[in-house]
Amino acid sequence: MVELAGIIILGILAQWVAWKFKIPAILPLILIGLLVGPIAAEFINEDGSKWIEPIWNGKKGLFPGEGLFYFVSLAISIILFEGGLTLKRSEIRNVGPVITKLITVGAAVTFFGAAVIAHYLFNLSWDLCFLFSGLIIVTGPTVITPILRNIPLKRDVSTVLKWEGILIDPIGALVAVLVFEFISVGGEVGFTKTALIEFGKIVLFGTTFGFTFAHALVFAINKKFIPHYLLNVVSLSVVLLVFIESEIFAHESGLLAVVVMGMVIGNSKLDNIKELLYFKESLSVLLISILFILLAANINYQDLMLLYRWETLALFLLVVVVIRPIAVFVSAHGSKLKTNEKMFISWVGPRGIVAAGIASLFGSKLRASGVEGAEYITPLVFMIVLGTVLLNATTARIFAKISGVFLTKSEGILIIGASRVSRLVAQYLIDNGRHVVLVDSNQNNVQEAESMGIEAHTENIYSDTLKDNVEFSDIGYLLALTGNADINRYAVEKFGAQFGENGSFRLASKAELENGSISPEDGVFTLSDDFNNLMEVSETYPNIHEAQVKDLESYNALLESIKADKDQVPLFLKTSKDVIHIIPSLDDDVEKEIDSKSKLVFLGKALG
Repeated sequence: MVELAGIIILGILAQWVAWKFKIPAILPLILIGLLVGPIAAEFINEDGSKWIEPIWNGKKGLFPGEGLFYFVSLAISIILFEGGLTLKRSEIRNVGPVITKLITVGAAVTFFGAAVIAHYLFNLSWDLCFLFSGLIIVTGPTVITPILRNIPLKRDVSTVLKWEGILIDPIGALVAVLVFEFISVGGEVGFTKTALIEFGKIVLFGTTFGFTFAHALVFAINKKFIPHYLLNVVSLSVVLLVFIESEIFAHESGLLAVVVMGMVIGNSKLDNIKELLYFKESLSVLLISILFILLAANINYQDLMLLYRWETLALFLLVVVVIRPIAVFVSAHGSKLKTNEKMFISWVGPRGIVAAGIASLFGSKLRASGVEGAEYITPLVFMIVLGTVLLNATTARIFAKISGVFLTKSEGILIIGASRVSRLVAQYLIDNGRHVVLVDSNQNNVQEAESMGIEAHTENIYSDTLKDNVEFSDIGYLLALTGNADINRYAVEKFGAQFGENGSFRLASKAELENGSISPEDGVFTLSDDFNNLMEVSETYPNIHEAQVKDLESYNALLESIKADKDQVPLFLKTSKDVIHIIPSLDDDVEKEIDSKSKLVFLGKALG
């Protein structure tokens, strides 16, 4: 009981430390696991026992037999399902082919390259080398996400890293399983045919179960077949059911099934998607905290000492600075990604929970079977996991600045409120090449925006979850356009520093407009209209127009004319350089930019 409680307490403490110092939680978690496991047994306890013994050894331990690895498998399935929920199709319009190649061609480069290096450095059999390389194919979402949250990156770069980290996990697990089965059967001639059959079964049952159960769960939730208070626990049980059922029909297809299930649900019209995501995210944090401590504690000190040789450093460096860049550059060849973006993606490739979990399982099984050299598998994989996490956690921000993918000025726009007015404004900005995100607590408004192809999220701005959203890393402007003046002011005050570094603007209330208590310095979106006026105009004339101006004088005349017409609302000034300014924010320097190619952008009735 003490051990189990201790793991949870230490795990959450590690999560807090990671949050405080802005590092991936896996780093303090593994260090704690090593401390309470092999280090305690070797240097602290006189009887050579670990403070936390994951597997029952006849005297103490948390899990009997293979119970630990069953728990690891189930926990990983929940973690990957939660990751799948965050994958949105709209994110990959520009980089979809790159992601596809990374999880196929890039994975193949890592698989063969790392195996060759491990073979000649450690003189291990080819079977074990390919098992090792199969395990380190993965770049886990549990370590990628914290890095992306803390570094403002170009959108395509963060999207590639996030999608690769989630999609590559089941692929790496599948490759490792196939190699493990090959070793188990002694490399028999008939294995190739058997492997192809098993591969087909894994893909078939994994995608089928994931797709089918995802639609069934969405249907049940939307039709209110599940009471609200049971929503999260029923969803959890369905995830575990899908994982187990898929595993029964095709061994190791469960991870693919839960990722597919998460992706389908995450991109469906589900009323309670945000609530489901919050629950799964909290559960994932707890499971990750427990898993990494358990797996690190399960390593023996003698296994760690196997790595005390120069070949270990050589293997790590070759994997990080040779194999990973080759895989990325080959996969991104011919894409829109620039060289500096490819360099950063090459540098950031931390391994995570799937590599560590499966390595512990297979390493233990092969050692029990008496396979020569099997004792190297678990410590080598943990070395890659810990090394890449430590390297990326400490250098990713610096390398982002050096490589030029660090956003010194974020140009994305976050709009609070997804009403008809917000959607019209967002569509105009998107058509002019800007990244726009809408946020609203009204699910119907969000669905309307998504049906127009606009990125939108169901969020409550009074919660802190908005600040942790990876997709908002390039946001530099904040527009609060809701019908509630208090919410607009609150949004600017709370999120202005984080999302409005280039400008935060809100709609003024009717009272502010009538008594003239506002000025451009107050950061208002428009000095002439409140939310109700904007909604009335957009209902009758739901269009945004551009009117050419010749100079500052003609601009001012046209602006006054539009303000005087109750069916027109001035919004932006678009300069000849296609820079868009909110009209109340114009200063003398901007006004000097007005020339014959500038345009006044307004909502409502077209000019006669």
